[in-house]
Amino acid sequence: MTADDDVALAQARAAAAEARAEAARAAAEAAEARALIAEFVAEARRRGIPPVPLKARSYDGRYRYRTPLEGWYLRRNQSVAVGTDGEFYVLSVPGGLRAAVVGARPEPSDPPLILGKGARDGESLDLVDALRIALGDPPRR
Repeated sequence: MTADDDVALAQARAAAAEARAEAARAAAEAAEARALIAEFVAEARRRGIPPVPLKARSYDGRYRYRTPLEGWYLRRNQSVAVGTDGEFYVLSVPGGLRAAVVGARPEPSDPPLILGKGARDGESLDLVDALRIALGDPPRR
């Protein structure tokens, strides 16, 4: 084994360790966010806040499609929501003729603790604040 092989092996191990750490961090963040969402769904039901039919948008934002989901939108632009099933949904779908005829079925996503983190529009929002607003409470700030 040459010195170059040793360096390459060390770099590969470091990259694998970094990927494992990132996956663990993401899983912990999603677990924390899921707990917040579960509390939100219970509180929304306790307060009698009715869920609404959720609609998805095409990736280009030009079209809206029915979904079989009901829940509560978390952003004014209705791009993300919590379903009555306690799942987090990004309401952006490929669209097309099939979606126009039979509707779209967004898949649940791992919820983030910050909505819009890293987005180009710079409008990020803490999940806690988004959930408070959806309940009719003021954000923490």
